[in-house]
Amino acid sequence: MKFQSQRIAYLFFATSLLLLPLQLVFGFIMGIAHMGWDGLHEWIPFNAARSTHLNLLVLWLLSGFMGAAYFIIPEEADRELWSPPLAIVQWASLVVVAVTALIGFQFGWWEGRKFLEIPRPLDYLVVANILLFLLNLVVTAWNAKRFTATGSVLLLGLTSAALLYLPGMITFENQVFDSYFRWWVVHLWVEGVWELIMGAMLAYLLIKLTGLDREVIEKWLYVIVGFTFLSGILGTGHHYYYIGTPGYWLWIGGIFGALEPLAFLGMALYALTMARRAGRDHPNRIALFWTVGCGVMSFVGAGFLGFAHTLPQVNLWTHGTIVTAMHGHMAFWGAYAMIVLGIITYTMPLMTGRKLYGGWVPELAFWTSNIGMIGMTGAFAVAGITQVYLERRMGMDFLQAQKAVQVHFGGVVLAASLLTFGIALFVWNFVQYGLPNVEAVGADEIGGAAETA
Repeated sequence: MKFQSQRIAYLFFATSLLLLPLQLVFGFIMGIAHMGWDGLHEWIPFNAARSTHLNLLVLWLLSGFMGAAYFIIPEEADRELWSPPLAIVQWASLVVVAVTALIGFQFGWWEGRKFLEIPRPLDYLVVANILLFLLNLVVTAWNAKRFTATGSVLLLGLTSAALLYLPGMITFENQVFDSYFRWWVVHLWVEGVWELIMGAMLAYLLIKLTGLDREVIEKWLYVIVGFTFLSGILGTGHHYYYIGTPGYWLWIGGIFGALEPLAFLGMALYALTMARRAGRDHPNRIALFWTVGCGVMSFVGAGFLGFAHTLPQVNLWTHGTIVTAMHGHMAFWGAYAMIVLGIITYTMPLMTGRKLYGGWVPELAFWTSNIGMIGMTGAFAVAGITQVYLERRMGMDFLQAQKAVQVHFGGVVLAASLLTFGIALFVWNFVQYGLPNVEAVGADEIGGAAETA
């Protein structure tokens, strides 16, 4: 670790790894309810569990992105973070907003807008929190001795994500208008600017782990940014098929939605190629596993499975079914969860000076969590295709179709159990590292860190 202020990242990473297991808990509540055993409904209704599950996903990923930014930006700017105390205040306010929102969901305090349920007063606090975050990073970059392309893309992605939160705060009585702008947040985050954040984190990790020349890796990064903007922006149209917008969105959404996998294919080839051309054998190979795995799994989940059901001719039948959950789970895991877990795996030895990346715990965490997610995706696919056939093709009533696919959620819950076992191992490995320490500052990332535990 090069700068003392990079230790701020630990607070955000620890927060992520507290929220992730909680997200899994609410996932199990929904999975078991889908099996027909909704015994908790009186205390935690399904809609509350679903909103909590989705918002926990967003919260722990954003906390991970913020932690990554606080670690990466000082290094890419070659200077200490402008204001570590401000970063701590921003972290504390993020935790307060998150806890308030999650408790509020259990008592029905929300806006009721899918994916954007956080109540309006908390929206303003989120905006204030993000402004503090960006202020710290922008001033750090502005006063930098140098600022790299990787840092610039990361800062661009974070700033764009903040700006694109604002359309979600505009509400309309007209449901078509409201849904139209709501997708500016949901789609343009996960299939637009979040890809810039992921691409920058991917570039940073590949530079550090492979030893390849920065110029080579950053040229690939430019290509990814280009593909992302080419396909992601107009690809928003594949959410406009059935909400009352003009018919030309069928063409725009279909064509540009079909091009979106190119960005993810580019990322997969990028990660694999850079790993094969590695100029050194980095000892933290499990961090490289998470990094390369992000490129591959994001192509499968976000690219291939997204393409498979967003074409208009297919989406006509799959829209709003469990097939969407199949795509969503693998996409978020591959594209964003894996890169956050990868940056945590890479940075923890640097922040603590403890080289605990070897052995069976981190490797078993990687393999079991990924196999569990693949199993979940397969089970969702079987349940979703069955639902489409029974409900959309055969005309079976919605609730009857849901009852018919209950058996498949047994597979979802079993696979989720394996995923949870892997996450538990990852969290345990994180806890074993302990807290960051001053002695780790300036230590060489390969051989100079003192093995204190």
